[in-house]
Amino acid sequence: MIQLKREQRDKTSPSLQDPKQNSGSAAHPQSRKWYEWLLRQRRWFLILLPALICFSLLLAVWQWYATQPGVDTQLLPSPLLVWTVLVEDRDLLWSHMLVTLYETAAGFAIALVAGIFFATLMDFSSWLRRGIYPLLVMSQTIPFVAIAPLLVLWFGFGMSSKVILIRLVCFFPITVSLTDGLRATDPEAIKLYRTFGAGPVRIFWSLRLPGAVPTLFSGIRIAVSYSILSAIFSEYIGATEGLGFYMQLNERAFSTAGVIAAVAVISLLTAGLFGLTNLIERLAIPWYYISSKPDDR
Repeated sequence: MIQLKREQRDKTSPSLQDPKQNSGSAAHPQSRKWYEWLLRQRRWFLILLPALICFSLLLAVWQWYATQPGVDTQLLPSPLLVWTVLVEDRDLLWSHMLVTLYETAAGFAIALVAGIFFATLMDFSSWLRRGIYPLLVMSQTIPFVAIAPLLVLWFGFGMSSKVILIRLVCFFPITVSLTDGLRATDPEAIKLYRTFGAGPVRIFWSLRLPGAVPTLFSGIRIAVSYSILSAIFSEYIGATEGLGFYMQLNERAFSTAGVIAAVAVISLLTAGLFGLTNLIERLAIPWYYISSKPDDR
């Protein structure tokens, strides 16, 4: 009887258990969470690995060729020299990048609001669609290379000319993508909503607009890429600050490394905005990726 009581006390008493076993059981949920997180990140690593390898090979070949005898570093600086310029001018590049980013954000925000507004008008009115849509297409036949100098002439070297150009460039892909997405709504689903007494506004908010959001984000991604390009070109035509202005100063000083450093910052900025757009899309419409790409979860 005494022996049975001792065995029961040993089983129930935590102080008599193996401390290693206790610590392992407590740490098991935490280690499992880290393991699951690493498994989720493995997919992104496998996606980015080919691009990282190709980029590293490109830098290696560039560095090797730029250091060969007979190659003028004034014309083709090595990646290490460009990195040196990036480090030395980091404060100046940062200040100019903030100006360009502010111009891009302002012009893109206006284009986004205007694009959604006009796409909604064209969806509710076929007369407006027949009148506005051809003008949108015709506007793309005019190169912004010709518009930018006129905007600088009309609105000066300040931020207004840059924001207007960015708005004009981003307005078309956003408006057209949302218009096409709204028109691609399933007619049978619209009939079903009408059967239950839903009006045009109810159908728009509950069916047409949610179904067009993935198409809208496709246009937004294109607009984000164009926005940086148009901002840089507008600053290059005429400005007193910004990455385009920084490039122009380095060109006049025959600093090829400074120009390439600015190009590197522009590329990173564009890639960052593109990635931010993808992140916002996944957070805004997670159901789209779950339903259309179940294998990627």
